[in-house]
Amino acid sequence: MNNREIAERIVKLLDLKYDPVAVKVIKEGDSVPEGFEETEGKIRHCQSIMKARKGESFLVPLDKHACVVGASSLGLVDTPEKVEAGDFHANLGMFDCSEAAANMISQRSVLDSGNVATYVGPLKDFAVEPDVVILVDLPETLYWLIPAATFFEGGRQAFNTAAFQATCVDSTVIPLLTGKMNMSLGCFGCRKATDIENSEMIAGIPFENMDKMLEALEKIHDGPMEKARKK
Repeated sequence: MNNREIAERIVKLLDLKYDPVAVKVIKEGDSVPEGFEETEGKIRHCQSIMKARKGESFLVPLDKHACVVGASSLGLVDTPEKVEAGDFHANLGMFDCSEAAANMISQRSVLDSGNVATYVGPLKDFAVEPDVVILVDLPETLYWLIPAATFFEGGRQAFNTAAFQATCVDSTVIPLLTGKMNMSLGCFGCRKATDIENSEMIAGIPFENMDKMLEALEKIHDGPMEKARKK
């Protein structure tokens, strides 16, 4: 299936409210695919995700990333000293002290440096293979990704999250680095700076896993899903 077919299928199977969002991290030396248009002003990674679920597309070079915390986790810029020391997040009132905030930063997953841009847009419109597909929806809707992820091999799902960086670290970086789906309840930044609703959460799926995820969703859609979903 191509990207449009994958997007249409997962929207139908899960009855998604929004378009699945595709994310591609562009490395230094990579050519920018034709048709990628650079965003006019600065934008946060979380803002690009939330706008893309409603149909917009963004090529965001490193100098257009409005949030240095997100940009540093995506390997676009160095981590600012105030962020690494914990002062930045402690000053927001979300931690007892700078040391606690620094502990969060020290444990976050980050991409290697040398990346120059991100491309974010609806999966159905993506002309290249993305790194990660991100879904934003209600908990009950995204819940069905868990039985889909465990359908063939069983086991349990363990999700890695924090009070900050729900879309950049939790939903983009971690799935890209681990090759596994990750989920987040959202974070201070995305809930403050975007239109994500109080009732919504986020899931990031490595694109390489989409075929198996769709195969599993197809198998459970007319049975367990149909029986358990509230109409």
